[in-house]
Amino acid sequence: MSSTPHDPFYSSPFGPFYRRHTPYMVQPEYRIYEMNKRLQSRTEDSDNLWWDAFATEFFEDDATLTLSFCLEDGPKRYTIGRTLIPRYFSTVFEGGVTDLYYILKHSKESYHNSSITVDCDQCAMVTQHGKPMFTKVCTEGRLILEFTFDDLMRIKTWHFTIRQYRELVPRSILAMHAQDPQVLDQLSKNITRMGLTNFTLNYLRLCVILEPMQELMSRHKTYNLSPRDCLKTCLFQKWQRMVAPPAEPTRQPTTKRRKRKNSTSSTSNSSAGNASNSTGSKKKTTAANLSLSSQVPQGLGAIPNCSLNPGRDGDLCHSTAVTPSGQFKEKH
Repeated sequence: MSSTPHDPFYSSPFGPFYRRHTPYMVQPEYRIYEMNKRLQSRTEDSDNLWWDAFATEFFEDDATLTLSFCLEDGPKRYTIGRTLIPRYFSTVFEGGVTDLYYILKHSKESYHNSSITVDCDQCAMVTQHGKPMFTKVCTEGRLILEFTFDDLMRIKTWHFTIRQYRELVPRSILAMHAQDPQVLDQLSKNITRMGLTNFTLNYLRLCVILEPMQELMSRHKTYNLSPRDCLKTCLFQKWQRMVAPPAEPTRQPTTKRRKRKNSTSSTSNSSAGNASNSTGSKKKTTAANLSLSSQVPQGLGAIPNCSLNPGRDGDLCHSTAVTPSGQFKEKH
């Protein structure tokens, strides 16, 4: 059966009009363009489910987002995991932002086996503020993204290093309040810190506490344990990992070979030799016991004595007992 142009799997050689939709094997910058469009479609009624769907569409399950900047009290670096990323983007709009998008200029791409890295030294995060006053903020810095090299092409690592920012106020607003010095003084003050609102900065500080607690929260949700029991279990498992010795490589067991039985003549010869060796060993043992016992006082009981010749049971060690009369008696 021949395919027709109405078939969704039909691919026409004459143009892209009947060609089916291809996966995301395109430039990674197009994914940022799609993310900007998704952020523009946000409404005031967008709840946590909308933000979770947004993060699922553009970020991997084990993704991390890192922000580096310098404030008045020194440099700051915050890293949050996948579960905290949706809330980060929502705090941007809760701080009075009505529009958010990213602009990438002269970015460099490098392809690896399972990922694509985008390094943009001239990245701008543009936010439009409606309150406390109408202001456009341009936050410039370096953005390094790592995408998974698959059909979804989602972000695995996001690292934005902020260098500088600018707050732009329209001249029309300045002209309207030219005769009001109080309003002009308010317009001259910054409404962000390094391009980030106070809502976002407070959330990043809170993430320093929330990020290590993700394991406790997931354990509480999975096993329905109390917070104290979750903490005890996590600490015990970490202690076990610290105390447990490193795994040694398994050794192959050595196979023992059985000795062949000799003839009757050789057996008789070996038994005669063993008898002579046993008599010789007894003489040596007696001499050794006498030399050691002369240095030991009476009444000490049993004194261990080791010999290279095995005793009756095949042990290398036997003992010598001291009798009350002062004589020595061997114990095997």
